[in-house]
Amino acid sequence: MKALHCLLERLKCAPACLVTVESTQGSVPRECGAWMAVFAGQEPLLGTIGGGHLELQAMQEARQRLADHLAGRPARPPLLRQALGPSLGQCCGGVVQLRFECVTAADAPALRQRLAPPLQPVALFGGGHVGHALARVLAPLPFALHWVDSRDEVFPAEVDADTLCEHSDPVQAAVPQLAAQSFVLIMSFSHAEDLDIVAACLARQRQRGDLPFIGLIGSRTKWATFSHRLQARGFSDAELAQVTCPIGVPGIAGKQPEVIAVAVAAQLLQRLDTP
Repeated sequence: MKALHCLLERLKCAPACLVTVESTQGSVPRECGAWMAVFAGQEPLLGTIGGGHLELQAMQEARQRLADHLAGRPARPPLLRQALGPSLGQCCGGVVQLRFECVTAADAPALRQRLAPPLQPVALFGGGHVGHALARVLAPLPFALHWVDSRDEVFPAEVDADTLCEHSDPVQAAVPQLAAQSFVLIMSFSHAEDLDIVAACLARQRQRGDLPFIGLIGSRTKWATFSHRLQARGFSDAELAQVTCPIGVPGIAGKQPEVIAVAVAAQLLQRLDTP
């Protein structure tokens, strides 16, 4: 979403040539719908269709089409077929069909609707070091972040456009209002708060079953303690099995906030691809 936001802002000042992957065959660097925006002169690109020689040639083609558009010359056919073989110096072996279109600020509403990716809701409980690192890592990824803490002073002054910051005291009171199908990440400043948030998530699961991922930061020892306390609150083993603790893809041993954030973001991306 950040690239799209930048595109819409820059269109207020100058037109661009939008290059979109229209269709693909075989092995290709990017999927249908991937896009990049090319502006006149040496202004940097926004987005990418996969890099390499394919993108270099597409950028040159887009700049020529944009120059034609600005000069009032007739437009070329919008679609261009590119075979990713020896002629492009790429060995992917597939075929990409690219769509070229010159766009202006008048096209912004349609572009916003067409190019905005579907975003997976993520609820992040905790505004500590890992929470801040995770918010930064998630910002350019296909997630809509709902960031919750019982201390409203912990949020940064500026956040990504797809981030909603909420002060909730008690913090677990925010759980019933989370978007359906949210991935939930729990990492508050307090183990007592963490326990209450997990309990609220499990209670919601019992009623609605609409939280496909509940992740709790911490060690196996922490989860063993939490399990006993949650069992005392009436939650079954099957219900506790819905909680992932520790969180993050396995095999990453670093404990720096940024390392944990990358490991957790990777785990969420894996969940996006899981039916």
